[in-house]
Amino acid sequence: MREINEDQIEGRNSVSEALRSGRPINKIYLKKGERHGAILKIISMAKKSGIPIQEMDESVFSSMAKTSNHQGILAKAASKGYSSVDEILKNARDAKENPFVLILNELTDPQNLGGILRTVDGLGAHGVIIPKNRACGITPTVGKVSSGAVEYVKVARVTNIARTIDELKKEGLWIIGADADGKDYFKVDLTGPVALVVGGEDKGLGTLVKKKCDILVRIPLRGRITSLNAAVAASILGYDILRQRIGRHGQTT
Repeated sequence: MREINEDQIEGRNSVSEALRSGRPINKIYLKKGERHGAILKIISMAKKSGIPIQEMDESVFSSMAKTSNHQGILAKAASKGYSSVDEILKNARDAKENPFVLILNELTDPQNLGGILRTVDGLGAHGVIIPKNRACGITPTVGKVSSGAVEYVKVARVTNIARTIDELKKEGLWIIGADADGKDYFKVDLTGPVALVVGGEDKGLGTLVKKKCDILVRIPLRGRITSLNAAVAASILGYDILRQRIGRHGQTT
């Protein structure tokens, strides 16, 4: 397992899900005056697990926080490891399901990555693959936006997305690229073992990655804006993949 350098978790949902997932937490910090509502539940969970809690003056707490929407709570946790692509595929095999993977090519906005991780958890997809270079990794902002989904979704970081796509093809996955030049997504069979590729905010899929895809699909737009936010596009396409996988009998395939 490769380590993520960031070990700070911020926000009520993110800290709560880290506790529920069993991730080792070293210490929880509270801004003074925040002992109410959801934070009381977090305090109770932390005490049961023997995790120390420290209250801090607002100025000290704010200087420690890495995001603006920390909601008065943050936690210092043991470093979380990235998964491997093999572990993501094993996740599907263990569930006795066809693999359902998202590949994010050069996505740089932590808001988009966090939103996609939250969607991936909701979809029950088996994992996310991101590149090591020219892309956002797991940061406190990503964890906060994901509302704790980062604790459950397997994320693999690879050196070369195009080469990884070739490896997934050998494993029998159908590579579906989200691109404006593709077919309308609701006219395409998206069942079976699939990897959905979503490009970066400005560059899209990229020429080589686009060529590696087995098929390109698009979301038809009827307004004046010519593209959708990457996280929104991933949600629309991801949930149609889920809809098709569930099929008539309520069974995933």
